[in-house]
Amino acid sequence: MVVRRIPSINNIYRTEVKIGGFLSALVLSGIAMGLYRGIQDNFLAEIVRIDAFERGVTEFFRELPGLFLVLFLAWMHRLSEKRIFKIGIGLMLAGIVGLNLAGLLPLDFFPGAAGKAGVIALMVLYSCGEHILMPVRASHSLHLARENKSGASLGVTGALGHGGNIVGFLAVTFAFLVFSRLGLAKLDQFRIVYGAAMFLMIGALFTCMAIYDSGQKVERPRFYFAKKFHKFYMLEVFYGARKQVFITFAPYVLILQYGADTSVISLLLAVSAVCGFVASPLIGKLIDRVGYKAVMIGDTLILVVVCLLYGFSHRIFPMHIAFYVVCINYILDSIISIASMAINVYVQDISENQEEVTATLSTGISVNHVISIIIALLGGLIWKLTGIELLFCLSAFLGLLNSLYAASIKTVKKVISG
Repeated sequence: MVVRRIPSINNIYRTEVKIGGFLSALVLSGIAMGLYRGIQDNFLAEIVRIDAFERGVTEFFRELPGLFLVLFLAWMHRLSEKRIFKIGIGLMLAGIVGLNLAGLLPLDFFPGAAGKAGVIALMVLYSCGEHILMPVRASHSLHLARENKSGASLGVTGALGHGGNIVGFLAVTFAFLVFSRLGLAKLDQFRIVYGAAMFLMIGALFTCMAIYDSGQKVERPRFYFAKKFHKFYMLEVFYGARKQVFITFAPYVLILQYGADTSVISLLLAVSAVCGFVASPLIGKLIDRVGYKAVMIGDTLILVVVCLLYGFSHRIFPMHIAFYVVCINYILDSIISIASMAINVYVQDISENQEEVTATLSTGISVNHVISIIIALLGGLIWKLTGIELLFCLSAFLGLLNSLYAASIKTVKKVISG
């Protein structure tokens, strides 16, 4: 698959670089991630039989690679971004291969502790690659952009990722509708989808060969904490808490409380990805126009409303209406979460060079995962002891704190008009 350079792309990226390989790899891996994400929660609930509390425990381990990301990148600190990108893709591929092979096991293997631990270990392996890609994907996108086109560049790469996710999610929805008519065993259904994701990740790995690389090793500090980024680190803490509640527990609310099956979850993810595909470049341009500070504040204020509706819809509306309200909230949260790219632009504004951007973004991911793993464990416990209401009230409160803290940021550059 080759992404052609169209005029709008030429206006965003520097003329001397070849962007096709990077964008193509994002599309292929995006489709694979869509397949993986589209079945993940139902696979855990229906096959592995992980309950709400165990889901929090699972997420604790899955998010550990994010916490230790700064150590991973310190170990690879002399490698180019292209090589780190390839390593990330390779680790994701290894995790998917393992889960596909796990599909050969009998169904009664998974409910035991050993079966659950094995699945979690493979998810952690996949997560290692996914987290390694996060700062590199963002920093490489910023590095290839023209001056004053940073937000637009992040918007394009985000849109391509969402575009790939759309294909993956819709494929899951269609596939499981067909599977149900064919009468395939439930475990075989998941195994087929994991197999498709595996081949797509292989394609993404080969496509990485065409990614632009200057040929120079990128020197990065092994551990990088700087006082000037203290507000960025704090914003990452708030974002990590907000993100974790929705990533971990929002799908499980739909599955356990409203009975959503794999086709419903994957369709919701597809709709969210379509909205993200459209919204990502628009939000990127909005960041360039009004500034990252305004976007950060507005994003989390909307989040407060989303959290409260998520937690209390079943008490306000009849269950069949509450289900649709929660679905709409799920989509809305996926859209406003895109605005988190504003934090990356903020980092670029106060950084002195590209290496500092990459090092800071990777440190930020580790910082937000400190709170993420805590929220994953506490969230499951709060749900088990008190229900979902308190869980999402706490998320709303953290969103409000995030808005107040973002308001204290002093912008470095003038807002670009036009």
